[in-house]
Amino acid sequence: MSITSANRLELLQIADAVAREKMIDPDLVIEAMEESMAKAAKSKYGAELEINAHIDRKTGELTMTRIRHVVDEVENHFTEMTPADARAYLDNPEVGDTIIDPLPPMDFGRIAAQSAKQVILQKVREAERARQYAEFKDRVGEIINGIVKRTEYGNVTVDVGRGEAILRRDQLINRESYRTGDRVRAYIREVREETRGPQIFLSRTAPEFMAELFKMEVPEIYDGIIEIKAVARDPGSRAKIGVISYDNSIDPVGACVGMRGSRVQAVVNELQGEKIDIIPWNEDAPTFLVNALQPAEVSKVVLDEDAERIEVVVPDEQLSLAIGRRGQNVRLASQLTGFDIDILTEAEESERRQAEFAERSQLFMDSLDVDEMVAQLLVSEGFTTLEEVAYVDIDELLSIDGFDEDTATELQARARDCIEEMHAKAIAKARELGVEDSLLNFEGLTPEMFVALGEDGIKTIEDFATCADWELAGGTTTDKNGERVKDDGILEKFDMSLEEAQNLIMTARIGLGWVDPADLETDEQETDEDGNPLSEIQSEEAEA
Repeated sequence: MSITSANRLELLQIADAVAREKMIDPDLVIEAMEESMAKAAKSKYGAELEINAHIDRKTGELTMTRIRHVVDEVENHFTEMTPADARAYLDNPEVGDTIIDPLPPMDFGRIAAQSAKQVILQKVREAERARQYAEFKDRVGEIINGIVKRTEYGNVTVDVGRGEAILRRDQLINRESYRTGDRVRAYIREVREETRGPQIFLSRTAPEFMAELFKMEVPEIYDGIIEIKAVARDPGSRAKIGVISYDNSIDPVGACVGMRGSRVQAVVNELQGEKIDIIPWNEDAPTFLVNALQPAEVSKVVLDEDAERIEVVVPDEQLSLAIGRRGQNVRLASQLTGFDIDILTEAEESERRQAEFAERSQLFMDSLDVDEMVAQLLVSEGFTTLEEVAYVDIDELLSIDGFDEDTATELQARARDCIEEMHAKAIAKARELGVEDSLLNFEGLTPEMFVALGEDGIKTIEDFATCADWELAGGTTTDKNGERVKDDGILEKFDMSLEEAQNLIMTARIGLGWVDPADLETDEQETDEDGNPLSEIQSEEAEA
């Protein structure tokens, strides 16, 4: 078919109708038509030609032209020509000029029309995908309402107005099931641009979903007076949420609960009856943990910040309440605080203290060759290792009842002799394991550490320099289920921190010449908001 004056305006009307239906720019539809007609023309005149089609935006008139470029050396005779040949078309042709020849009107055959149709559909589909991605990419973190379009293998496809979103089976609350036509509310977790189009992933199990629901129900959270600091969920069963108020006159827990529980109940109903504990947040980790373990009572809390671990002691009758059904209460408290939690009863803690007391007393009896009473006196005064006895200020030993100067001096001498003997044995064992002098002469490590490194296959200073800090000091990572997993470090049992491990590894790398100290000074130099070195700013202020 040929495009006649009768259907030129109809062409623009079709483009406008498609644009409205797909909610895209009409120009994009017309550009797709132009490209499709150019492609159809190439199928008639030759695929090697460079053909351009243009549709007038006002009249709908179609014009097609052949384009050729003036070049020094012709590589493609269909799209290029030399200046000499171009004189037939231009007066003074130069390299870089373009020759445009109009093409006569053509009839679009059935195959050409079908090909044009495919190009238009493809271009419209691409424009629709781009529009959908642009609309939703900035909405990650919002709650959206939609209608269930279909369900496949437990995954729910949701119509969200100008696109489709996916609510995967693992992002549904337990026991939830949806049918086509049901309304659903979910959290936009991720928007990805893929070859098949933008993919919008929803979630009803994400902790952020609960936080956003509370923001909708509690005006104080929306206004910023109350902030949600942490959320931990066991979707469909139980959740804990930590809140803080920046206005002393407003109780954050009471505001979130609402009059007769109306606000929190609205969230509970949306989450299929999920029980929610609202907890006042506190910067002090032990205090926050005590609140997070409610309704269980806590007798004692011991915090180890380096290991990100908290030890909690509860009365014997409170143990099951603190742990919760299948460990739910303590697991949620751990997620909420970010610390690993060990729960002990008062009886277990007392038994452990007694065992530690006996173990340390025996250590001093065996190593220092003293009787039980002297060993127990040392433990009672807080001494836990031979190093503490050997290198502590002698006045601390003299402060113990019954210890005179001769006794204190003799104890320190025995402790030092014992330590030297242990170190000598450790060095000998390290050499047996193959640890080389390059590592044994490295400062900052003890002989016992050399043994641990040798047993793990680290035998040279080069081996040590290639280690990561967490390999030495240990750490925690989060697995795919959101659970924190402990990674044991080679030197963790020697109470090595991550910072100490970083410093030792960097010292080894500098010693080997792998790292230039000058580069480290440049990297670590503090800068202001504009990126200027802070030291230069301070010097300028001093001069001023």
